[in-house]
Amino acid sequence: MSESKDFTATHLAFRERWAKTDDNMCRHSMSFHLLNTLRNEFFASYLYLLEQVPLVKLYPLTCEYVKGEKQFYYRAESFYEDVPASEEGMLGDFVEISDIDLEGSRQFLKKFVGGPGKAGTQYALDCGCGIGRVSKGVLFPVFEKLEMADMMEHFIMHAHECYLGDYADRVEMYYCYNLKDLTPPLNKYDVVWMQWVACHLTDKDLMEFLIRCKASLKPNGVIIIKDNMARYGCKLDAIDSSISRHLDIMKAIIQKAGLEILDVQKQEGLPEVIMPVWMIAMR
Repeated sequence: MSESKDFTATHLAFRERWAKTDDNMCRHSMSFHLLNTLRNEFFASYLYLLEQVPLVKLYPLTCEYVKGEKQFYYRAESFYEDVPASEEGMLGDFVEISDIDLEGSRQFLKKFVGGPGKAGTQYALDCGCGIGRVSKGVLFPVFEKLEMADMMEHFIMHAHECYLGDYADRVEMYYCYNLKDLTPPLNKYDVVWMQWVACHLTDKDLMEFLIRCKASLKPNGVIIIKDNMARYGCKLDAIDSSISRHLDIMKAIIQKAGLEILDVQKQEGLPEVIMPVWMIAMR
């Protein structure tokens, strides 16, 4: 952290120095062009060096990168307003992967629930629940009660009124929030499940939400993220306004949130055309 602060101070010092340069003195001479060239080349090299420091990479999703955080979130909400409340809507063109996905999740969850030193089976929170596909197929068979969170009201309404059936009676609370605005109750959950929703948060908002989730866990509780992971760097999908991060970047955000990674596992059996999907358990 001290190394990161040193770089920040250096950056501000250089920025202030260049800002004081009197462009008017050489505006009509070759010096003016030389000045701008040196300035551009210097900062290009300077930023390249900063990129080599892992601590600096933790927050690539600045307002500039996503063209404004408000736009980033607004575009996602606008996209999902037109998505039907159905399994096809949740999985797009890949509805056939649902059974493979759910079975992989069930097997991964078993590692951390039930038994000495493991999470209990009383409460779970499904974040980015959609219509409740994961709740119905993975969480309800294990947990006594669930709480479900999604920013789209029509998904939650369909889950409660149609999709969940009798399971709906075991939902204690629905939260119609974007996760960046959600603060889960303290010390309540055995498991917090986040599937295909971390990608809709900026790095800073994801880190802060994970910190709040950590505070919401019971003793031995776990948080599980299951999401697309980019093969390299970060990949922005401008259509649904989501960010796929490389696994190492996701791990860095998790560690920055003060969480311990318990296990990491790739979801097997998915088509090659799909971006790799990984599961990460932490507490």
